[in-house]
Amino acid sequence: MPSVEPLAAFAEALFAHLSRADQRRWARLYLQGLLVAPGRKSVRHLAAAVCASPTAPQSLHQFLNASPWDWAPARRELLGWTERRTAVRALTIGTAILPKRGEHSCGVHRRFVPEAGRTVNCQVGLGLFVSSEDGDVPVDWRLLLPRQWDEDERLRERARIPSEVRHQPLWSQALSLIEAAAPRGSRLPVVAELGDSPDAGPLAIVLGRRGHDFVVAAPPSLRVLPADADAGSSGAAGRASLASHGAMSALALLHRRGGRVPLPVRATGPSRAARSALARLPGTRHVFRLFTEVHPAEGQSPRVWISNLVDRPTDQLIDLARRSHGTRLALDRLERDYGMLDFEGRSYPGWHHHMTLVSAAHAYGLLAGSHERVREREAPRARERERVRVPIRESA
Repeated sequence: MPSVEPLAAFAEALFAHLSRADQRRWARLYLQGLLVAPGRKSVRHLAAAVCASPTAPQSLHQFLNASPWDWAPARRELLGWTERRTAVRALTIGTAILPKRGEHSCGVHRRFVPEAGRTVNCQVGLGLFVSSEDGDVPVDWRLLLPRQWDEDERLRERARIPSEVRHQPLWSQALSLIEAAAPRGSRLPVVAELGDSPDAGPLAIVLGRRGHDFVVAAPPSLRVLPADADAGSSGAAGRASLASHGAMSALALLHRRGGRVPLPVRATGPSRAARSALARLPGTRHVFRLFTEVHPAEGQSPRVWISNLVDRPTDQLIDLARRSHGTRLALDRLERDYGMLDFEGRSYPGWHHHMTLVSAAHAYGLLAGSHERVREREAPRARERERVRVPIRESA
């Protein structure tokens, strides 16, 4: 088990770009509160866990929501810190659903959530995770803005949304996350799970064009063509034929043409079989591999994946796709242990500040030592250390 790295050193490295000492101090205290405060991670609870001053909640709230600090340098440092402490196997994309009350929190909208089986009022965060054998660590985020948030200038002003930040398709947001962490042609594979979004096809196309190796979860209904469909066609007529003739759902193609491949027993799960087939997406001539696990249990929904690693053995593709399990576990921990759902502000900068600090707390708890050892080390001394200090009120 790794030794516990001092939290103060970790916080100083992440927030060294902040020019003011009081900003760096409140960043450390907020981070410390996320690690040691039990239960709901409200600003008031965080402040009570790390500081005896009665003005600490107001100062923490102001640091989070009003202070104009840039979160991008902290996220870049978090990525580098993580890469230095674990062997990165893949970059993964995960989606966080953040239920909210009211209509004024940045990006809030009504959305059907299949996992909940109902429509909820929520924000949607798209996260980039570094996946390793030690676990998955979020290192960057995008907040999805529905189209209606492009049109209401009053809402945008109240939520302090920069003018250049507008609605973008899900695939475009995912691409921006990936290319911020890995340049074009990077050999680090990308594993993206976007639910049942139709953006899986566009994301696969653009990742392939930009030289990224990937596996992307696709809805079983994704329209595809057999790899040999109209392979000899050319020109506009050929492209039109590719776009229409012989298209079927990805799941149907796998059942009709997919060969059944036995999977070796692995530590990640029981022995299974898979189906795999080569396919094209309508309107393109690039060949992809579709694959899905054949589960022994009846009633399980099939999960289809699309990849440009057409020569990779199917069992290796399955292992790569299973990286998404680690991302879902990390999202659960972010909710349960690190207060991802507990942000109390409404602004765009405040949301990004909170998600940066939540991600840093998760990374520290996972890679700098066990969460329990961090709690034991930091909690007893936190209040005493702050008791004798005069708190510095953060200004906007």
